[in-house]
Amino acid sequence: MNLSDRLEAELNEQGCALLPGLLDAGDCTAIAALYAREEGFRSRVLMQRHGFGRGEYRYFAYPLPDPVAGLRERFYPVLAPIANRWHQAMGLEPRFPATHGEFLQRCHAAGQTRPTPLLLQYDAGDYNCLHQDLYGEHVFPLQIAVLLSEPGRDFEGGEFVLTEQRPHMQSRAEVVPLRQGDAVVFAVNHRPVTGSRGVYRVAMRHGVSRLRSGRRHTLGVIFHDAA
Repeated sequence: MNLSDRLEAELNEQGCALLPGLLDAGDCTAIAALYAREEGFRSRVLMQRHGFGRGEYRYFAYPLPDPVAGLRERFYPVLAPIANRWHQAMGLEPRFPATHGEFLQRCHAAGQTRPTPLLLQYDAGDYNCLHQDLYGEHVFPLQIAVLLSEPGRDFEGGEFVLTEQRPHMQSRAEVVPLRQGDAVVFAVNHRPVTGSRGVYRVAMRHGVSRLRSGRRHTLGVIFHDAA
């Protein structure tokens, strides 16, 4: 089974898929170290100020660092066919072009010109409320989070959590185990699920549980830009 088929099978089953060891420890350390720099970012958000949780994150500015831009370029063509099949199954438009450059042109033409890849930083007691990363009319339905810190060494707690809400059912939670350098691909907003009456949309949200100690850094790779 190739990478695209494996990812699609896991995404269809759980709404998320693992990419173990996507980045090595050196890359993780180098990307996490960018957080302390002033240059290279367009904004900094304190979660508590906006009711998002506790912790903070910074959005990268264009041009993106090479490793971040590379992940966008590498994985968009892998995920776009899956995104198109999801939209077809859910009766949603539009369809997604073959390359990320073409998709960004569509975003920018609609006024979504601000880059969305981000670095997140959590300290003891911090957490991220369940949410969806929707930044405008054009939303790519899949995104990637890469854990840059090592559980048990750099921090305790801080698990990545997904929830899904199926119609007329209680929410289901999924805790995704990650090590340093591991990534998770997951649904941004909705995913299709086949039931007894056909395909229906399941609403997905994601967040991070409370960090009990240490410091945790995460790289978020979102494929659509923000209005």
